[in-house]
Amino acid sequence: MNSKIKKIILKKNKSKLVSLTAYSKSIAKILDNYCDIILVGDSMANVLYGQNNTHKISLENMVQHALSVRLGVKKALLVVDMPKGSYNKESQALKNAKIIIKKTRCDAIKLENYKNNHKTLKYLVKNKIPVMGHIGYTPQFKKRFKLEGQSKREAHALLEEAKLIERAGAFSIVLECLTSYAAKLITKNIKIPTIGIGSSSYCDGQVLVTDDMLGLSGFYPKFVKKYANLDRIIAKATKKYTRDVKLKKFPSKKNFLNGSKLR
Repeated sequence: MNSKIKKIILKKNKSKLVSLTAYSKSIAKILDNYCDIILVGDSMANVLYGQNNTHKISLENMVQHALSVRLGVKKALLVVDMPKGSYNKESQALKNAKIIIKKTRCDAIKLENYKNNHKTLKYLVKNKIPVMGHIGYTPQFKKRFKLEGQSKREAHALLEEAKLIERAGAFSIVLECLTSYAAKLITKNIKIPTIGIGSSSYCDGQVLVTDDMLGLSGFYPKFVKKYANLDRIIAKATKKYTRDVKLKKFPSKKNFLNGSKLR
């Protein structure tokens, strides 16, 4: 088992795990100083490509962005989402997981659970592919965005789903949009770490889409806290740049190359 994965598992019940998404080297390099886990999420479909859902992002897209992120990650555990349609069958899942890991040198891949996906997960782990699970609201398979586990019956069904994923060999599991009761129930009754997104503080760790957290995406459900308003900062900087260009203040003499070095 990867030493970074071991560290993640050992943090359960000891210290909270911190995770954020990244799609480029520049952002990943910053996050690497603070995060336990950096996820190259298929959320890039929404964030970078302006798509309404994550269904059309390709394996090639995931690989290319993960290659960039890998250049900025030295300490954190690097996990890459397997996009929708890339793991419909066990043989297909193994082939594509191997492609992702070989080309990007990531530490693990993540699968969204759906019906009998835990069998695919088990097959991958059996073939030495480290896997992070994902239950609750799974954007690849569910159209309706809603809080899950609102009744005790639903919460216990989610617990059984989590246990199947644990037994299949996942080293951790994302809980997305679960009630605090369901998140607490699952976290207390499985041995692998739970990473929450919109699923209360009872989880062993938290993950957010970085662009949401920084105030760039325009998508701010209740579970997202904006820690910055980069949209305003970027707009202000662009406005200043535009003004300087129009007033011929940029480039100034000090910005001219004149045969000197670029930096």
